[in-house]
Amino acid sequence: MSQFTVNAARIDPYKNFKFRLKWDGRYVTGVSLVGPLRRTTEVVGHREGGSPSLARKLPGVTTFAPIVVERGVSHDLEFERWVNKVWNPDGAAGVESSLKDFRKDVVLELLNEAGQVAIAYVIRRCWPSCFEALPTLDANGAAVAIQRLVLENEGWERDLSVTEPAEPSDD
Repeated sequence: MSQFTVNAARIDPYKNFKFRLKWDGRYVTGVSLVGPLRRTTEVVGHREGGSPSLARKLPGVTTFAPIVVERGVSHDLEFERWVNKVWNPDGAAGVESSLKDFRKDVVLELLNEAGQVAIAYVIRRCWPSCFEALPTLDANGAAVAIQRLVLENEGWERDLSVTEPAEPSDD
């Protein structure tokens, strides 16, 4: 059975280097890395009194791992604006945080080789817990300066309205 319903001749999975990140209805420029979407469910063990040699397992609390987002340093202030909603150094005492709008839903889109959206996930109630404005600077290095944002989240789900696109052909 084919892994792909619309493009039945396709056998290769999607690649990990074509993606976009969107929040507030806009694509975030320059994103070069998005960490994995990881969900972990705690295992709760218990034993029954009549069966002392057998331990049973049940699902417990589910947690969602923070997601790291990286991009090259530029003049775009999108990361800093969001981080300043969580803690604004210029805010008055007691109102350092913008409690009304510091959380955002984020959309992560995986694209196929033709640039079509193939899969999308909605990441719920994100907020930045860590911001690295500048990396370690090294006069002997030859690398791009990278900003890093760590997003806490309360879960994610696949956007089922995004279906497999019909891939273009030269035929």
